[in-house]
Amino acid sequence: MEVINNNNKEKDKIGGLLFVGCMFIGMGIGQYEGATGTGTLIGLGIGFLAMAIYRVAKKD
Repeated sequence: MEVINNNNKEKDKIGGLLFVGCMFIGMGIGQYEGATGTGTLIGLGIGFLAMAIYRVAKKD
């Protein structure tokens, strides 16, 4: 039987919000600069890095 830790769920939620937030910021900057696709990819990369850093920093 697996014990579910609520801290991990909360960590995943916040990490997901960081990821999506970075993606939308990248899309907005890219659209402003006339390169939405490039901005989206940069936002995705930054989002993945932010999510990973947050998860490592909050590791139990």
